[in-house]
Amino acid sequence: MGLGFGRYKNSAGYCAVAALIRVDQNVTVEKVWAVVDVGLVVNPDGLINQIEGGIVQSLSWTLKEQVKWDHDGITSRTWEDYPIIPFSEIPAIEVHVMHRPDCQSLGSGEVAAGPVPAAVANALFRAIGIRARHLPLTIERVTQLVWDAQ
Repeated sequence: MGLGFGRYKNSAGYCAVAALIRVDQNVTVEKVWAVVDVGLVVNPDGLINQIEGGIVQSLSWTLKEQVKWDHDGITSRTWEDYPIIPFSEIPAIEVHVMHRPDCQSLGSGEVAAGPVPAAVANALFRAIGIRARHLPLTIERVTQLVWDAQ
C-alpha cells in the first residue's frame, strides 16, 4: 500500500490517494482509493467521474506509457508501439468527495494526476524497498532498479 497527496496547481482542489499493488511478473494495481476536497461541489457525480478518469489516465502513465526513440528519432509511432492500460488492468476504484457546501468551489482540474503515480511508487517502495524515480514502472525498469541496488 502506498499513499500520495497533492493540491492541484497549488491553488485548487486537494486529492489524497491510496494504492494497493502486487509485484510479481509485473507491477499490478489492485485497488485505488481517492479522497477529494474541492470545496463546494456543484455536480458530485461529474466530479467522481472526472476523478475516476484521472486515476485511469495516471495509472496508464505510471505503468505503461513511454515514448521510445533511437538515433533516427521516435520509434513509437502507432498504438501498437505505444502501450496504454487496457480495460482488463483497470483496478477497483473508490472516490470519496468531501462535502463542504459552506466553502467556495476550488476547481478539480487534473487533481488526481500527481497523487496517483506517487501512491503507486510509494507502494512499490514499501513492497521492494527501492525508490523508483522514473516512469513508467515497467517490470524491466523495476528489475533494473533491483539489479542496480545489489
